[in-house]
Formats: sequence, structure tokens, C-alpha cells
Amino acid sequence: MRTTPVLVTGGAGYIGSHTVRALHAAGRDVVVLDTLEHGDRAAVSDAELVVGDVADQALVTDLVRDHAITEVVHFAAYKSVPESMEQPGRYFDNNVGGSIALVSAARDAGVTSLVFSSSCSVVGNPPEVPVTEEAPLDPESVYAETKAMVERLLAWTGRTTDLQSVSLRYFNAAGAAMDGSIGEDWSSTTNLVPLVMRSVLTGSPPLQVFGTDYPTRDGTCIRDYIHVDDLARAHVAALDWLDEGGRTTVVNVGTGVGSTVREVIAAIADVAGRDVDYEEVGRRPGDPAATWAANDRARDLLGWEATMGLPEIVASAWSWFSRLAEESQP
Repeated sequence: MRTTPVLVTGGAGYIGSHTVRALHAAGRDVVVLDTLEHGDRAAVSDAELVVGDVADQALVTDLVRDHAITEVVHFAAYKSVPESMEQPGRYFDNNVGGSIALVSAARDAGVTSLVFSSSCSVVGNPPEVPVTEEAPLDPESVYAETKAMVERLLAWTGRTTDLQSVSLRYFNAAGAAMDGSIGEDWSSTTNLVPLVMRSVLTGSPPLQVFGTDYPTRDGTCIRDYIHVDDLARAHVAALDWLDEGGRTTVVNVGTGVGSTVREVIAAIADVAGRDVDYEEVGRRPGDPAATWAANDRARDLLGWEATMGLPEIVASAWSWFSRLAEESQP
């Protein structure tokens, strides 16, 4: 059992806060480093929270040395695809520049294991599904390119230094903690599940479905939706694997099952007990028709697989967002 804490950057965010809880459940102490620009102080529970930026190398060095940290889980990044196309410099500065600073400071201060929050978007429109880790990198947005660049940074770091890493390529994280205590902030998200929930519960903004003429079973895009608690467990499994001598690699984290946009909307309509109104509009540039994960490497290397599917995602999200809607009432 590890006796020194794990440094979790961006640990006050959506996936980060769920991972902090998973680490605690696994018996690990945690130090969270977060600017709180998009994070929630309350979401880190009883973990130590340091408000600061991963680009502050002196701060990272002090944290690592003061707490004898040898492991980092790195979430801190901007994540809006549309925003990344409008403000590319901001995304390269924060996501890539911040990661370079973090890795440099952590490596020099003695960190030997790092788990990176990557994305299946690094492969762009995949040539075949399910998507394997061997699919060629072909980002179609600035956001995806920043993730691919950090994966390359970590690959070379692993080849040339003692710092080894696992880049977890997330598919579509969704849902909320099963106890209803923490979940996603729907005020600025571009993810489908919270957008549908917000439209159903508040009526604003109106829901749009981008593209209904894809070569899929109902004409809408297919995505692999993974429950955020399952995703959080994958980070613990990746740290355990690195503890056992694992070397730098990338690992898909999904369920291996794809759901269409219409199927997600129908599942939410069922739990809501009402129809979901939406407008059909044209395709968005860069949206692949279908993508879901090949999970062999996660199972074989990390001993991890998803335990929940779309029903649990929708039920937990509905509980969380219903509470948000109630709390926002005047």
C-alpha cells in the first residue's frame, strides 16, 4: 500500500473529483492542485486542496518534494472542442504548455508514475471500429491535437527518463456519482447527456441534434458512453499497474458498446417520463459517424473493465441534474 499521497491536477473538476474519491476508496491519500477556474472546491471532499496552476513549476516542485510524491494523475486542461477552434493559442498554452511544465517539474523532483487524461478524439474519424490503441493519430480539432501532443511528450519522456505513464484515452464520460453527491456542471458543457437533461428540466437552451443522415442504424452518430465512476476506477488501476513496473503506454477506456444520439435521448425520455423535444440540424464538421472502444488492453494490462452502461449513466445523471434544477429555482 502506498503511504505517500497522489498529486491530482484538476482534481476539483468533473472527472477529477470522481477520481479523487476512487483513490480515497482504494486507500490512497490525495493532494489536489487546481486553479478552480472550472473546478468546485466542495467536490474534492476532504482531500488537501492547493489552489494553483500546473504551469507554476516552483509550486509543483515544492508540492512533490514536501509531500514525497512519486505519482501524479493529470487532468488539468481546457476541454471544449468548439472553443479550442476559436481560441487555439489559449488551448496550446494551457493544455500543452502547462503539461510540459508539469512533467518537467515532476520528473526533476522525483515523480516516477503519471496517469494522463487523454481522449479518443486523438484518432479523429477512425478508419474502423471498434477503435484500437493502434489507430493512427489524426486529430480534427485543436483540443484533440493538444491531447495528441501531450501523449507524444509522455512517450518520449518514458523512453528517455524514469518517468513512466499511462495515457487513458477516454471515450464519452457521463453520469454522476451513484450516491448523488457529485456530478457534472451543466452550465458550460457541450456533452450530450447534460445538454439533454438541461433541455428537459429547464427548457433552455433548446436541444439540437447535429446530423441525422449518418450511415448508422438510425442516422445519428454512435458514441461509447462510459460512467464516470467506472472511468475513475481506471485511473486507480493504471497507477497500480505502474506501481508493478508497467512502462509507458496508451489505453482505451470505454464500454465497447456504442449508443446513437437518438438512443441516448430515448433513454433519458424514459427516466424523465416525458418526450424530449429537439431540432434536427446539419452535421458538425469533424464529427465521426461512429466510434466505440476496443477494450482488450484495459482488461489485459490493467485488469479493468466497465461495470455500468447507459441505464446507470442516465439514472445517476437524472438524479444529479434534477437536484441542480431544484436548487436553481427562485
